[in-house]
Amino acid sequence: MRLALMASVAAAGLLTNAPASKAAGDLNLICSADVVICEMMQQMFEKDTGIKVNMVRLSSGETYAKVRAEARNPKTDIWWAGTGDPHLQAASEGLTQEYKSPHLDELQDWAKKQAESSGYKTVGVYAGALGWGYNTDLFKQKNYKEPKCWADLLHPSLKGEIQMANPNSSGTAYTALASLVQIMGEDKAFDYLKQLNANVSQYTKSGSAPVKAAARGETGLGIVFMHDAVAQTVEGFPVKSIAPCEGTGYEIGSMSIIKGARNLDNAKKWYDWALTAQVQSHMKDAKSFQLPSNKTAEVPKESPRFEDIKLIDYDFKTYGDPTERKKLLERWDKEIGANAN
Repeated sequence: MRLALMASVAAAGLLTNAPASKAAGDLNLICSADVVICEMMQQMFEKDTGIKVNMVRLSSGETYAKVRAEARNPKTDIWWAGTGDPHLQAASEGLTQEYKSPHLDELQDWAKKQAESSGYKTVGVYAGALGWGYNTDLFKQKNYKEPKCWADLLHPSLKGEIQMANPNSSGTAYTALASLVQIMGEDKAFDYLKQLNANVSQYTKSGSAPVKAAARGETGLGIVFMHDAVAQTVEGFPVKSIAPCEGTGYEIGSMSIIKGARNLDNAKKWYDWALTAQVQSHMKDAKSFQLPSNKTAEVPKESPRFEDIKLIDYDFKTYGDPTERKKLLERWDKEIGANAN
């Protein structure tokens, strides 16, 4: 894959119209996507601009905590990718700064709405629906029934067969928590999560880790964004992705410039560059199957389409609010995390 990425990065230099005179300087980036995508973006941007990217890969929950801890002395210039809720929380707390890209009008409505709701302190870069991926070989071997609905995940036969991430560190898992609250109501959602806990073998740090474990046969099923399950299928693993029948939430992967960024001009260069159709069309080269935010970017044929999924009207503003987020996470820690297997 890395050799293929090198080839795609070389091609990308031609497609993204790299400037003749290379820009100078550095950029301190936190990337909250899969490491393969992060490395591809880093290499493409360095090739296109000549700017050296000091990149760290952290989950969105970890990034929010780091940005908050360093608020008085920021060490990060820009935060790319990861679920939108922590980006919105950072925006509401004044940890990120307003920026309106000249590419804003090229974006899908959901990406522009994300920017508007944050006072233009964050913007949508991709989207993806929540669901799960299960190992079809393992399910067939153990004669498990295909789980098509949230309710099916509570079946006693799946005891110890499910993994999901911890919502404190993972934006994926926080999206799952907030989605269930919106689908069922808060008390019923927590009753559901308590029952689900009996079937969960591990709460991982990373949002995509559960389906990677399912792909390897280490667990039966991972609750993840569907595009992460699709990525495992494309890699040749026996993984089938499912959109739950009751409905599901979705993420708007986002991007934010950190308030007090030391390399502000270069952060804006990355921001504009990452919103272009040319760059977003390369996501598939890193086996990334989210829906791109630029309306003219190429959508991978394998990407789960929103029109094929029963989506809830996910309330990003409410569940990206620091008070609501803190309340839900504290309740999860007390009622679920404290009793984890």
